[in-house]
Amino acid sequence: MPRNVESPLLHVVLYHPEIPPNTGNIGRLCLGVGATLHVVHPIGFSMDEKQVRRAGLDYWKHVDLVEHHSEESFWRWAEGRRIHLYSSHGQGPFTAADHAQGDVLVFGCETAGLPRDLVAERGAWRIPMREGPVRSLNLSNAVAVVLYSAVAQLGPDWFR
Repeated sequence: MPRNVESPLLHVVLYHPEIPPNTGNIGRLCLGVGATLHVVHPIGFSMDEKQVRRAGLDYWKHVDLVEHHSEESFWRWAEGRRIHLYSSHGQGPFTAADHAQGDVLVFGCETAGLPRDLVAERGAWRIPMREGPVRSLNLSNAVAVVLYSAVAQLGPDWFR
C-alpha cells in the first residue's frame, strides 16, 4: 500500500526518551517511511538541542512530530487506536504482531524501557535475543527493526 500523505503509515511513540541522538535518528527513520513521531514527556533533554537536529540531519524540519506533554494527554490521544507496545519484557516476538496502517508502536526510554505495570496491563511484543550480556538493542535500532517489519506487513507496493 503506497504512503498516504493525509494519513501517516504508522505512529511511532517514544515514551520518555532520554538520549537526543536516538530521537533524532528515529525522526529521520519515521520521515523515511511516512510515519509520525510522537514524543511523550517528560523527556531527558530539550527538543531544541542541537544533538536531536544533528542526528536528524537537515531532515529534522520535515519530521511529522507530535509532542504529548504528559502521559495522560498521550493516552487520551491514543484511545480507540490500535496500540502495540514493545519491551524486552514482552511476551511474544515482534514478528507475531499483526499491523495495519495507522497503528501506534510504543517504545520505552533507553535506560528503563516501558513501565512494567504498563507492560503487564496491556501486554507487549519483544525482539528476541540470544541469552548473554546484552539485554536489549539500542532504541533507534529496535525501532528500525520493528518499524520495517510493520511496513513489510502493509504490502510490497509500499517499497516501490
